[in-house]
Amino acid sequence: MEDVYVDSYDMDPCTSTNELRIFVGTWNVAGRSPVGSLAVDLDEWLKPQDAADIYVLGFQEIVPLKTRTVIGAEDPTEATNWNLLIGKTLNENFGCPWMTPMLNPISSDNYQYVKIPASDRRASFSGITDSTSMRGIRSRTDHQLLQQPFIVGGSRYKLMASKKMVGVFISVWMKKELLTKYCISNVKVSSVACGIMGYLGNKGSVSVSMSIEGTSFCFIAAHLASGEKKGDEGRRNHQVSEIFRRTSFPRSPKDDDNPHPLTILGHDRIFWFGDLNYRLYLEDNLARHLIKKQDWKALQEFDQLRREQEDGGVFQGWREGNIQFAPTYKYSSSNCNRYSGGLPNRSGEKQRTPAWCDRILWYGKGVKLLSYFRSEIKFSDHRPVSALFSTQIEVMKFNPRSVDMESNVPMVMPTEQIGTSRNDEEGKSTLLSLIVKDTDSSSTHMQ
Repeated sequence: MEDVYVDSYDMDPCTSTNELRIFVGTWNVAGRSPVGSLAVDLDEWLKPQDAADIYVLGFQEIVPLKTRTVIGAEDPTEATNWNLLIGKTLNENFGCPWMTPMLNPISSDNYQYVKIPASDRRASFSGITDSTSMRGIRSRTDHQLLQQPFIVGGSRYKLMASKKMVGVFISVWMKKELLTKYCISNVKVSSVACGIMGYLGNKGSVSVSMSIEGTSFCFIAAHLASGEKKGDEGRRNHQVSEIFRRTSFPRSPKDDDNPHPLTILGHDRIFWFGDLNYRLYLEDNLARHLIKKQDWKALQEFDQLRREQEDGGVFQGWREGNIQFAPTYKYSSSNCNRYSGGLPNRSGEKQRTPAWCDRILWYGKGVKLLSYFRSEIKFSDHRPVSALFSTQIEVMKFNPRSVDMESNVPMVMPTEQIGTSRNDEEGKSTLLSLIVKDTDSSSTHMQ
């Protein structure tokens, strides 16, 4: 009992802050499948030589937005292909061979990470809960494949969450070493369809919620209404409000005792990214003139999203990095650096004024933007956009010698060992006060 007392006494209940690097990327891939030389392109996009702790990738149109894909059953094939390619890119660049699960492809449209055994409590975290469909892992074989690690040099990246809704797709990866360093809890996914008739999945969002120690994160990958006619920005604003209103992360029986946010704005750190489709309030020829001059500051004066934020129409209080790159949409075709349309207009090309459709925003304290850039991958009519963040997490400080009180202190003391002398009574009082104090101050971190 003296050992229990000393270890409990040495615990410091104060919190400290640690820093994590988060890479957030968004890319509309125009319904194309990730095949052939695209693996090389992902290497340039993800820049894995400057490894982040967490990679959060949002995609739009990973399938063509046709009637069959919009109203038909979800097909996980393309989500699986993207996840395998992402894992391959993140791992091979650390000089370690890629280990690909070959049996029965992962059902990656709705990936679930299952809580690990209680014997490794420091790395414990809940499984993913899908607040939309509640679909689980379909078989033991799928479970084993999902648990198979994605290996990099001195560490491992683990697929933490993955969710697909028609063409919108999110994939979240974390260095596996962080899973033993921090407590990761309440990993959940949610989707909101707000496309055709306000409820089909050709437009909308897929989101991931998770907590790292005492800090909650929410990642929202979105694809909003297209169009550059007057009033189209109002439809986009409405879809943003619908995503805020309808995204939820309800509690489930699988959850641990740690409370978690139920809505987007309940989180500490929030990242919203995707093909938001906001355009330029500018005539086509004037926009192309400013692009040719690379006068990004002048061009931003006409940016629809910035204007809507200033007028209070959407994303009030949210932040975005300074845009120092060319508009990312719309390029003429794959493997082409020329914007679609313009004069003289080429036969069969859509006339579109170039615009910064692909954006990354964030909300919450403790977030610092390190870089904001586009990549030059000529795979679709969009260019990928990425942001690297440094963010703080709150960590409860424990003495390294602290013990798991749950496994070392008997729940009920044997009655024959409890005496009635004054010393015994004082010992009982001290022990009970220690147990109560420890339970109150650290139960969240000892789950």
